[in-house]
Amino acid sequence: MLEGREISEVLLSYIMTNNEVFRFDSNYFLKKFLQDENLIRSKKFDKLKNLSKDIKSFGAYSLNNEVQYLESGIPFIRGVDMKKGIINFDNVIFISENANKLLWKSEIKPEMVLLSMSGTIGDVAIASKNWNYPINSSQDLAKIDTNWLINPYFLYCFLLTKFGQNYLKREARGSVQQHVFLSQIEQLEIPILESHFINQIENLVNQAHSKLEQSKSLYTSAENLLLEALGLNNFEKLLTSEKINTNIKNLSASFLATGRLDAEYYQPKYERLEEKIKIFGSKRLDEICNLFDTNFQPKENVSYSYIELSDIGSSGEITGCMQELGQDLPTRARRLVNKGDVIISSIEGSLSKCALITENYDKALCSTGFYVINSKNITSETLLVFLKSELAQSLMKKACSGTILTSMNKDEFLNILVPILPMSIQQDISEKIQSSFSLRSESERLLALAKEAVEVAIEKGEAEAMGIISI
Repeated sequence: MLEGREISEVLLSYIMTNNEVFRFDSNYFLKKFLQDENLIRSKKFDKLKNLSKDIKSFGAYSLNNEVQYLESGIPFIRGVDMKKGIINFDNVIFISENANKLLWKSEIKPEMVLLSMSGTIGDVAIASKNWNYPINSSQDLAKIDTNWLINPYFLYCFLLTKFGQNYLKREARGSVQQHVFLSQIEQLEIPILESHFINQIENLVNQAHSKLEQSKSLYTSAENLLLEALGLNNFEKLLTSEKINTNIKNLSASFLATGRLDAEYYQPKYERLEEKIKIFGSKRLDEICNLFDTNFQPKENVSYSYIELSDIGSSGEITGCMQELGQDLPTRARRLVNKGDVIISSIEGSLSKCALITENYDKALCSTGFYVINSKNITSETLLVFLKSELAQSLMKKACSGTILTSMNKDEFLNILVPILPMSIQQDISEKIQSSFSLRSESERLLALAKEAVEVAIEKGEAEAMGIISI
């Protein structure tokens, strides 16, 4: 009768003394949670509230009524900007200086540990000393100021481990949207490990973050190389300097030729960009690229990697994917991708979601919302950088149409002009992107190594964990 079921047996005295809000649901007493707790308590430990100067969020949702979100200003970090231990500033929103003063409790300072308390509970980040401050954050992020009562880099890494993540899963409350509250975060029990080991973890975390910054810098360098080669490194000024906002077209040169009557499509700034590309030398995308838009039918009992929009990183990398049997895949998972392909979203608000398919994702599937292309005339890395550049993004925005869900149809996409760069420049761009991807992978490896070392130190001791780090 109980076959396949999990049973935990605990004393009533334990429930009464280890249960702040008197949880009696079975999830709270899962064996893995109890085992984690016993393991940490078998060592020297202390509660986070005793190892921190301050743990806060501004916690006043009514203050949001006083705040307007802007296109520039002081960055305002939300939970959606945190993923896999990293803050992504690409889609961050902004607030004014006055709003930042009003929300002084939620201002982020260097080396604060940030923890998502709502929505995707357990996303973690640490505020870099190299960021440009001031920076603020939403009420859904806990700001942990350790004041070095505990090493913040070790705390950051501990929260990423299964011990930190399991604690947050255990403490989560709510039915529709779950939350973890500051009072629960304060009770988190942190193992007190040897200072030499903790310093090694700090070094690993800093190395990981440094390589990530190098990776981003190389990507930016590749993009600048492309724009400089086209003589368009100041193309944004070209767009903003356009004084004329009207355009006169004959019917034969407008609707009869393009099928478009919307004013946005005929803005002079787009014509100026296309003229610049034509002068350099270009071809339509369908002349130099192969488009793969045939549906692939997955087999029911075969497992596939499936790439979604949320799996696309800011520098054209794929940050992960789900593994599902063919029978469980969504109906939109019908594009088969191969190493060297470039995928790009067709939805206007997500045009920057463009990625290069590396060996790790060869033969994966992606959504029919992506266009899948490659070329024999342009290296995959150059194609990626071009499509993600503000230059191509502007041209693709022009190509979008629709009402409720604005998107770029196939004909408009294939008609986009692509510059033909000398192969020497393409090779330089490819080398930079390959190095960028390699550095990003090394950053992920180092962070995973730091996390594994902390887990081993808790389970087997610091000596064995040091052996892992030195490999």
